[in-house]
Amino acid sequence: MLCLKYLSLVILAICFAGALSGEADVLELNDDDFSTRVSETETTLVMFYAPWCGHCKRLKPEYAKAAELLRDDDPPIALAKIDCTEAGKETCSKFSVSGYPTLKIFRNGEVSQEYNGPREAAGIVKYMRAQVGPSSKDLLTVDALETFLAVPEAAIVGLFKKESDLKGVFLKYADKMREKLRFGHSSAADVLAKYSETDAILLFRASNLHNKFEENFLKFDGDDVDELTKFVKKNLHGLVGHRTRDSVPEFSNPLVVAYYNVDYVKNAKGTNYWRNRVLKVSKEFQDKITFAISAKDEFQHELNEYGYDYVGDKPLVLARDKDNQKYIMKDEFSVETLQKFAKDLLAGDLEPYVKSEAVPEKNDGPVKVAVAKNFAELVTDVDKDVLIEFYAPWCGHCKKLSPIYDELGEKLKAEDGVSVVKIDATANDVPPLFEVRGFPTLFWLPKDNKSKPVKYEGGRELDDFIKYIAKHATNELNGFDRSGNPKKTEL
Repeated sequence: MLCLKYLSLVILAICFAGALSGEADVLELNDDDFSTRVSETETTLVMFYAPWCGHCKRLKPEYAKAAELLRDDDPPIALAKIDCTEAGKETCSKFSVSGYPTLKIFRNGEVSQEYNGPREAAGIVKYMRAQVGPSSKDLLTVDALETFLAVPEAAIVGLFKKESDLKGVFLKYADKMREKLRFGHSSAADVLAKYSETDAILLFRASNLHNKFEENFLKFDGDDVDELTKFVKKNLHGLVGHRTRDSVPEFSNPLVVAYYNVDYVKNAKGTNYWRNRVLKVSKEFQDKITFAISAKDEFQHELNEYGYDYVGDKPLVLARDKDNQKYIMKDEFSVETLQKFAKDLLAGDLEPYVKSEAVPEKNDGPVKVAVAKNFAELVTDVDKDVLIEFYAPWCGHCKKLSPIYDELGEKLKAEDGVSVVKIDATANDVPPLFEVRGFPTLFWLPKDNKSKPVKYEGGRELDDFIKYIAKHATNELNGFDRSGNPKKTEL
């Protein structure tokens, strides 16, 4: 019994040590030692945080993991943190920290730039490694080049026998893109001979994405930075790219994505089994449709946008057209069904998927309830001015606004020319016309110009809304003058 108890304590200690291993690599700073500690390492990333901040709590384990991965880097990179609510108040004030977490990169103790990179461990590591040393690695031998290219990430390699205008273009682009791409260059005779080049820029696709349908590398044939930028953007991911959370902006519409168990670490063979089938189809639609694969678990939020909670054994294919409308391939995945789906997408022969609640059976209240299916009827097609609120049921600010908004609807229910509307933006698709990034977001749509919604930036009290609507209504309100004052009714 004693042995079992001792064994349990040992296991607990090991687990606890494992949980803290990354934390131990993060420097804990305060007002007294901040300047000294960030000067000790040439490049330091500092997280300014508050213990109660939810975003900080989510970032901390990723930040610790990144610090552990960077522990033995040469040149060294330090990751540090400072509590802005306790021992770091003065420092946070000095660096104008107003939100949490705020991350800044320091060089030799001085602020260099804001950190605008990823918030997960691998992304933090990649971003910070790009901050130290030259923007391009000097590849002195063929072995060094092969080691550089063996990493499962795309790389841009410059081969130059001597100084040239093209080398200048390469170095400018490397400096510009060092945080996003890997760069290497060489003037070694055996490296140049390997590719029979003396003045060239080559784009190498990630080693794990090599396939029989396309070349593993391409040669740039332009002569300036703008052309190189376009060349890399067009060819970086090849016929079927591995789309991750960080690379989402690099894949343009029309876009077809196959979601399944994409895992190049534990199951590269299985991952490529399905990717090769997508590659077969993509060749036919090159330069017309962007194809990609994505890990189903990493993109559960996107699956939910299409009404899916899970993906079975075969890939689920979802798409967006050039206008960002959503589509689902409902047939079971095969080369043939994917080929037909892509053709129909280009031809405009598919029915768009619209995430929508059911249309309310009764909708005669002073505030109309819109859903995706009746949105046009109540908002964009109705011959009235419309004030619409995009809200989330869990949003505290929305809950606070709700009784005021209902009272506004009641005050204006007799106005034939104005409609007050609300929509749950978490349960219904938001039309592309409206940019909704937080809740509540309100827009004003004049009846004669529904194509240009105006974001409402006024106050949130009843009187604020009435004054705004009275002033901007297409036709003067029946019950209020243009200043928002109630009109007197004669007896």
